[in-house]
Amino acid sequence: MAQWFFSYGKDQRIGPLDDAAARAQARSRPDGYCWREGFAEWIPVRDATELGGGPMSTPPPVPASLRGGASDEIDYRIVGHDMQFVEIELDPGESAVAEAGALMYKEATVQMDTVFGDGSSSGPGGSGLMDKLLSAGKRVITGESLFTTVFTHTGSGKARVAFAAPFPGTVMAMKLSEHGGRLICQKDSFLAGARGVRLGIFFQRKILTGLFGGEGFVMQKLEGDGWVFVHAGGTMVERELAPGERLDVDTGCVVAFHDTVNMDVRPVGGIKSMLFGGEGVFLATLTGPGKVWLQSLPFSRLAGRMLAAAPQGGGQRHGEGSILGGLGDLIGGDRNF
Repeated sequence: MAQWFFSYGKDQRIGPLDDAAARAQARSRPDGYCWREGFAEWIPVRDATELGGGPMSTPPPVPASLRGGASDEIDYRIVGHDMQFVEIELDPGESAVAEAGALMYKEATVQMDTVFGDGSSSGPGGSGLMDKLLSAGKRVITGESLFTTVFTHTGSGKARVAFAAPFPGTVMAMKLSEHGGRLICQKDSFLAGARGVRLGIFFQRKILTGLFGGEGFVMQKLEGDGWVFVHAGGTMVERELAPGERLDVDTGCVVAFHDTVNMDVRPVGGIKSMLFGGEGVFLATLTGPGKVWLQSLPFSRLAGRMLAAAPQGGGQRHGEGSILGGLGDLIGGDRNF
């Protein structure tokens, strides 16, 4: 005889119940979720059309999205120093969402599914076609793919899935509920997060900030109450700004900030500094109150140095003064006619 458990709202849990009591409970309260041994996840009571046998077992924790919260409660660990990746531990029925191409590895019980949009409404109930189209449209505007990959644990016990950063840098875990439920980020900083996190768009209202702020007019807006994992180039530093406190930053070094922080731009100085200072024409100014996160090595800076040093781009090799350098390239296969 199966043992059934029912969940209603945030705190009410009923069970274990035998088959007859479970049928009676389903008739009297069809608005909740139920679980029994053999189920991969909690399902709506209305969908539980069969009752099967099995020994009593401790049910998996109810995902936050079924308890009334917005995001699944996931566990994680960040591995490495310079080439980091994040490993997420899932309970049965829990899911993580990630950008396409971010997967490093997953266990066999983790099912991978590609969804249209940001995956925030891939749980029970879902969303309508218009909501999915709007979600996908926001992702296109912020430079991301139309699709997101959702990784769901469909077995028992614990299962793990890992996501790797696309270039050397730092992966930072941030609980959105601890940051007012919203973060403003650079367009390509989101790596992965708990199911239920919503990816939106943030428009720069000031023309100069949009043109010269380093991030354009459109940035990412991460909303919800769950964990998100943000990637930055090089080393990441966190600063908390007091009300009215201003921090001048290179335009490419801004990773994320609270929505209470005001971002603007200002000239670096005089004409001589603009032309010969090597820091560009404008600096980003971040004014508190709120927290800001900065990166030491923007990918655009890394890519620019690599492109400038590439022989195909007109760059020259430094520190290799041998007159046989070119001949060595031919012998080693590093240069073609």
